[in-house]
Amino acid sequence: MIAGSSPEPDEATVKAVGKLSEALESIERARGHLYSWHQLTGKADFELGDAAELLADAGHRDLAEELSRELVGRNVLPDRWSFQAIEEYDDTYYEPLRRYESRVRELLTAGRRHLHEARLKEQRRTHGHPHHTSAPGRE
Repeated sequence: MIAGSSPEPDEATVKAVGKLSEALESIERARGHLYSWHQLTGKADFELGDAAELLADAGHRDLAEELSRELVGRNVLPDRWSFQAIEEYDDTYYEPLRRYESRVRELLTAGRRHLHEARLKEQRRTHGHPHHTSAPGRE
């Protein structure tokens, strides 16, 4: 440790903080899937609009009007488009978890990220091997 910094956290603390960070990583992935859902839903809405135009051009005006009226621009959840669902997810769940994980790391590991993985790297690397350095620019 650097002089004047807090002592190394014990293994139980590192494990607990690591599990919290792992949960945040899972939520990051879930959030990415939400963005995929959002983008695919938006793409589909424009494709529905195109389909309505093509139906009208093919002489199926009643079906085109029904498709436009009932599905194009429709809410995907009650009172919400997909972007609004993501905003609610971010505000209600994602951001509070991110803040909490960061606060716990500051309190228990001096803000260091991936401390569990860093310890694993030290255990598993071949010391002195040029492709097993401890950190960039170090041996």
